[in-house]
Amino acid sequence: MVQELIHVYFMPGMAASPRIFEHIKLPKDKFEMHFLEWLIPIDNESVSDYAFRISKSIEHDNIVLLGVSFGGVLVQEMDKHVKVRKLIIVSSVKSMHELPKRMLLAKATKAYKLIPTQLASNIDVFAKYAFGNNVTKRLDLYKKYLSVNDSAYLSWAIEQMVCWNQETCNPDIIHIHGDNDPVFPIKNISNCVTIKNGSHIMIINKYKWFNENLPKIILKD
Repeated sequence: MVQELIHVYFMPGMAASPRIFEHIKLPKDKFEMHFLEWLIPIDNESVSDYAFRISKSIEHDNIVLLGVSFGGVLVQEMDKHVKVRKLIIVSSVKSMHELPKRMLLAKATKAYKLIPTQLASNIDVFAKYAFGNNVTKRLDLYKKYLSVNDSAYLSWAIEQMVCWNQETCNPDIIHIHGDNDPVFPIKNISNCVTIKNGSHIMIINKYKWFNENLPKIILKD
C-alpha cells in the first residue's frame, strides 16, 4: 500500500524568495514540498483578503503550512481560509502582543509610513529596515534571497506587519523561534520551540536542525 504524501507549503519572509528554503530537505517518501511566492497587493487590500488570494495557489487538502517571519503572519491568516493539518511559524509572532515595542511605537506614531520603500532597489537600505542593523556581513545573503523590490508591496507589507491586530492565535500552532532573534526578541515570545543561538535567518543557517526535526514535528499527533 502506497503511503499518501503529506503536502507541505512554505511561505518565505517579507520580500524574500522561496530560495530561503533551498537547504530544507524532507523525506520524499513521506512529504512533498511546495513553495509559495509573494504577489503584488491590490490597492488597500487587507492582509486577510491577500491571504485568501495566496491560498488559491494551494492545490491539496489537509496541508501543512509553514511561514517565516511576515510569512508566518500570512500563513496564520491563510489558516482561516484553508483546511490545515498543521500550522508552523518560524522566526515570527503569534499575535500583536508578541510584537516588539519599537513596532508598537511605529504603529502608534505611524512612523512606518516614513520608511523610504521607494529606495528598495538599494538593497543596503532595505536590508536595514527589513532585518535590522548589522547589514554588512549579511548583505550577500539579502542580495541572494530578497526577490521583491516593488515599493507598493514593501509599503503594504511593512504596514501589515506593524499593524497586525490578531489578539489570539490558533491554539494548535507550532512556533519555532531563535533565542538570538533581533527582529522579534525571544523575551516577547511565549510557547515556542526555542533554537539555541538561532537568529532571524535561522531557516537559512540552521537548516540542519529543521531537516532533522521538521519531519518529527509534522508527524507528531
